[in-house]
Amino acid sequence: MIGGVFIYNHKGEVLISRIYRDVITRPVVDAFRVHVIHARSAVRSPVTNIARTSYFHTKRGNIWIVAATRQNVNAALVFEFLTKTVEILESYFGRVTEESVKSNFVLIYELLDEVLDYGYPQKTDTGILKTYITQAGIRTQTTEEQKQITSQVTGQIGWRREGIKYRRNELFLDVLESVNLLMSPQGQVLSAHVSGRVVMKSYLSGMPECKFGMNDKIIMDKQAKPSSTEAANIEDQQFKKTGAGKTGIAIDDCNFHQCVKLSKFETDRSISFIPPDGEYELMRYRTTKDISLPFRVIPLVRESSRTHLEMKVVVKSLFQSTIVAQKVEVHIPTPPNTSGVHLTCLKGKSKYKSSENAIVWRFKDLHNTCSVLS
Repeated sequence: MIGGVFIYNHKGEVLISRIYRDVITRPVVDAFRVHVIHARSAVRSPVTNIARTSYFHTKRGNIWIVAATRQNVNAALVFEFLTKTVEILESYFGRVTEESVKSNFVLIYELLDEVLDYGYPQKTDTGILKTYITQAGIRTQTTEEQKQITSQVTGQIGWRREGIKYRRNELFLDVLESVNLLMSPQGQVLSAHVSGRVVMKSYLSGMPECKFGMNDKIIMDKQAKPSSTEAANIEDQQFKKTGAGKTGIAIDDCNFHQCVKLSKFETDRSISFIPPDGEYELMRYRTTKDISLPFRVIPLVRESSRTHLEMKVVVKSLFQSTIVAQKVEVHIPTPPNTSGVHLTCLKGKSKYKSSENAIVWRFKDLHNTCSVLS
């Protein structure tokens, strides 16, 4: 599995070096700095092979987080581990920067010793790690506290410890969705899908069991097989009366946090779980059917001469008049050799950014209207 984990700054200096297997040596650490960080060409792939060593890397600001191995490992697993490592570090000391890494290097080494065992990922749950790796001073733990830690790490419900008490029980749920769209120059939609996340914050006492359902089409359609033909006819009549077929959501695939009881979801499509304490991601999902696009962008480009290019961009909102879109940004790419730009917009504010080779068009509030930029 993973032979070593390293953290570099933008100059290529090694801030953290944790080697788990002897096949990863100091020259392996230096090879990534020479061939990737100091390379003149742009880094296009998150996986780099140098001298029979594979480097899986991700970048956060001016920090490179790298996992090195000489085995044929599962790339998705390594990148998931790197992502979870960044989340763990952010939960302990906020944003991951060069200064924060240097200030917390002892804590980082403790975490790397716990999350990996001989290169194999072990415990990556922030709630479990914070029970015995803290930023407070060192103190002797009582026998009862040691039993609670052992029960949480090895018990059936490892993501939540016992004895949690709040004066006020609160539960927050946010649904975050991103629409990915590919459109032809003629305005035809070539591909579209929605990726969503359900993020929750729970501050509940004891060991509560939460349950909520979804209105996706998998529930309403033919998944729930009736026991007889008569029952099927009754379901079809109810389905037509309630109009559930219009409001249903066809979810293609989804994955859940380990706290969700999958058997309950497969039988009645309800999500039942004992929530972890604090903030966590409950589920992810993806859908590709019946996607209502919030906007439509119509570009018109005319090359009047060899050195002059005229562009007209129309942004048309497709949502209802009762809905208002906030903080909308449209990035319009320009040729790399652009020397000057003259902008005219009817709504919003536009600005040319030479560092990004793009025109940024911002709207504070966008109603159900049509806006033009030329």
